[in-house]
Amino acid sequence: MILSAMGRNGAILAAFAIVATALLMFTQYLTADRIAAQQRNELMRTLSELIPSDSYNNDLYADCTEIIEPTVLGNKLPQPIYRARLNGQPAALAVRTTAPDGYSGDIHLLVAIGHTGKVLGARVLDHRETPGLGDKVDPRRSDWIYSFSNERVRDANDPRWQVRRDGGAFDQFTGATITPRAVINAIQRTVVWVNEHQPMLFQAPIQCTNNAPITEE
Repeated sequence: MILSAMGRNGAILAAFAIVATALLMFTQYLTADRIAAQQRNELMRTLSELIPSDSYNNDLYADCTEIIEPTVLGNKLPQPIYRARLNGQPAALAVRTTAPDGYSGDIHLLVAIGHTGKVLGARVLDHRETPGLGDKVDPRRSDWIYSFSNERVRDANDPRWQVRRDGGAFDQFTGATITPRAVINAIQRTVVWVNEHQPMLFQAPIQCTNNAPITEE
């Protein structure tokens, strides 16, 4: 009798688990397109902030290629590069890159570089930095990230690309130096590499099969 009751209760729990899992999967299926559209709109908004709309006339979102450069872009997975062209000529590149050495883990960024090598700007796409301290890399928390606009990187040893505490040109945060160091290093590393490979990047085939944010699990 007891065993029978236990078996019946186990079957009921298993049925509930199956139904709950099915409902979760169905909900994910129904919302997948909406989430993808929201991600695309957010990405397009960020791209439009970084690359002036009058500087290109191609479909910036569609003109995308993927690159695997973990030592430069901080991620083992293919990272998308969006290419801006004006009348078919190279205008700018927007590259997803990662600072793997943030205080609380990876900091995912989008960095835009003009065809002349100038940094057009950078934005943080995702992070887990400490609220009130490291999260100042987020433009919703401070304007610090805007300090990279219209800057240039001479090379990988450019002394300006450090926080002021280390003798560089960029501010650190009170009580949080690791986070800005990580972001500055990631931007500098990315810009140097992109400027060395711009012709190849503009000529690479379109191959972004999924433009949702790409992060390493």
